Amino acid sequence: MKLPQEIGEFPINKTIEQHPRIGEILSKYEIGCVTCGVGICLVKDVVAIHALGDEIEARIEQEITDYLNTLTNYQQGAYV
Repeated sequence: MKLPQEIGEFPINKTIEQHPRIGEILSKYEIGCVTCGVGICLVKDVVAIHALGDEIEARIEQEITDYLNTLTNYQQGAYV
């Protein structure tokens, strides 16, 4: 899974803490990272661990990328 802002290299628990929307996206696909007590998996590995298949993984990757791009555009003043 290739995600912008190198977010794929961060632990999922810290990522969800900073970006609750990513937790919502994962929950939509029944990936329970939000309630997991461990949370040390890297974001880039989370979907693969759950073996949902290439098509679902691509959808999740796109949704997370779209969310992060929205933040980037907002921070750059595109929504002023």
